[in-house]
Amino acid sequence: MPYRADHPNRAPSSEALRARIPGWGADLDTALRPSWPMETAAPEPTGAHWDFPDRQRERGDRERSIEHEMLPPVFGTAQPLHGASGVIRRLAYRRFGEGKNTRWLLLVLGDRVDAVAAHLRSFASARPDNPVTQTGVLSESRRHPVRSRLGRGRVDLRHAWLDPIIVAGPWVVWAAVVVSLLTRGRRRG
Repeated sequence: MPYRADHPNRAPSSEALRARIPGWGADLDTALRPSWPMETAAPEPTGAHWDFPDRQRERGDRERSIEHEMLPPVFGTAQPLHGASGVIRRLAYRRFGEGKNTRWLLLVLGDRVDAVAAHLRSFASARPDNPVTQTGVLSESRRHPVRSRLGRGRVDLRHAWLDPIIVAGPWVVWAAVVVSLLTRGRRRG
């Protein structure tokens, strides 16, 4: 079991490995290894004063992979799940294992939902996000945009045409929605 001070030795014996893997154990002779004087035959004691570490108290529900029976003794609590992104992430952790693409796609979706929510929250603050200055679009024209991309073996050239769509696309869509709502409001009023 993980998180114990004394780990049981589950490794196969040297004889079993030598029989199964040709050439295994070629470096077992200490005379052939220059690092042997610095190595110790028995590991030093860990100094742990516990058999199993004290567990951190769980406050509320924590995300945990279905492959693991319990949380580690110490875990992060700085970014608890919240809002719609938290619902999506909880679904990913509770329903799908770590080997499933669905789980990771749901976690990415939860991240994108959280990013959109952060952008929306920024509009309510004194300093909203500025996509023009924060994405570096203005520096593109001043920093040799063509020369820095062509003839240098860059692998991101295949998807470089997508970057403006991905970065500016959501802002253009939201601007179109706002303009549409404002024009509808003026027509009714």
